Amino acid sequence: MTSRASILVASSMKYAIVTFGCRVNQADSTDIERQLRAQGGQRVDTDQAEVVVVNTCSVTSSADQGARQVIRRIARQNPNARIVATGCYATRAESDLAGLPAVEKVVPNPQKLTVVATTAALLTGGEPTTADRFGDGDGSCGELISPESDRTVYTLRVQTGCNQVCSYCIIPSTRGSGRSMPIHQVSQEVTRIALEGFKEASLTGVHIGSYGRDLMPRTSLLDLLKRLDSHPSDVMFRISSLEPMDCNEAVIDLVARSGRFAPHFHLPLQNASDQVLRAMRRPYSLDDYQRLVNMIRSRMPDAGIGSDLVVGFPGETVEDVEANLKYLPASPLTYLHVFPYSDRPGTEASGMAGKIDKKNIRERARTIRSIGRDLAASFRLSQVGGVRSAITIDGGRVAVTDNYLKVQVPIGQPENQRVRVRITSSGEPPLGEFVM
Repeated sequence: MTSRASILVASSMKYAIVTFGCRVNQADSTDIERQLRAQGGQRVDTDQAEVVVVNTCSVTSSADQGARQVIRRIARQNPNARIVATGCYATRAESDLAGLPAVEKVVPNPQKLTVVATTAALLTGGEPTTADRFGDGDGSCGELISPESDRTVYTLRVQTGCNQVCSYCIIPSTRGSGRSMPIHQVSQEVTRIALEGFKEASLTGVHIGSYGRDLMPRTSLLDLLKRLDSHPSDVMFRISSLEPMDCNEAVIDLVARSGRFAPHFHLPLQNASDQVLRAMRRPYSLDDYQRLVNMIRSRMPDAGIGSDLVVGFPGETVEDVEANLKYLPASPLTYLHVFPYSDRPGTEASGMAGKIDKKNIRERARTIRSIGRDLAASFRLSQVGGVRSAITIDGGRVAVTDNYLKVQVPIGQPENQRVRVRITSSGEPPLGEFVM
């Protein structure tokens, strides 16, 4: 009886989902929402919701702080809301979140699939069960997730977990070891999202380059990409953040010649100093990285190539800083994400000597961000006059090109349309016009 009551409550539940961090978290939130919608839940703003799911990140201390601030704000603005916290912060430090206002349940990553049952149980006083999660119908496949302005591109998680233990990263302990979705299941997911109306999917994972190593028989990211290249739908694919050591010439060649994959790579360098890379336990050198991005640029002259940089790592010297300043400005990178180093309790780096003071870290981050802005401006300028494939978002006011420029376009096309756009201005944002 409790099970059935929970289902009925879920069918009228007003819910909101707040997501922090990476695309893997975005994919998790989409799965949670699919289940809520399958049971008839109604998505609303946080100030109107009965239950708010906060899907946290814990990659930096600022991510932790952001989650706490949002939870407190929701509790102030909507005192009747019942908050369920999940994600990496909820896994790493459950007690931090359990004591915050209105947080009634903390669900760590290994139990994330129970979030939907938990939201229903909160409103009935019952315990979550399998029937709560899947109802008495088709479960999470019972309701389509149509393309909307905040998710025109579908985030398709093909892998989660990580066995690559970088010295500064907490994620392996919050996400567990690497697990891959079998290729035939990925193909089925693409068929489903194509039926739902999505025209582009972003392939994501915690360590997507390790895809297939855990499967029997063992397979690889390249094998997955080849299968998707021949998928009968018209869905285009964008590969999310890919570790440099996992991006080989065969992957680059496939992306360059296929026509199904966006000419866009996100390859985290983290630091241009080999000394810092070794301390980070990153299994490549700057020379390795340079050869990789130069190969991409030679094969795809207009490709977008992004990177992540961590500044202020313990022991980072003036010479290490200079290595970044020497390499980055003349590199073929087109944008940078810059992360000031912060200790993650339990990581090797948190116990290292030679910590950099916060003022110096902020100054170094400002310098690298300035270089990133220059790289982005230079790339935008190089694209003026060119015509790119794109997909419309934000009510048709913006088109995201295949090489990852967000171009402001004339109103007239609905969102989620595949279009061709000529870049007419290199401003921020760049301007474009439709080419028929």
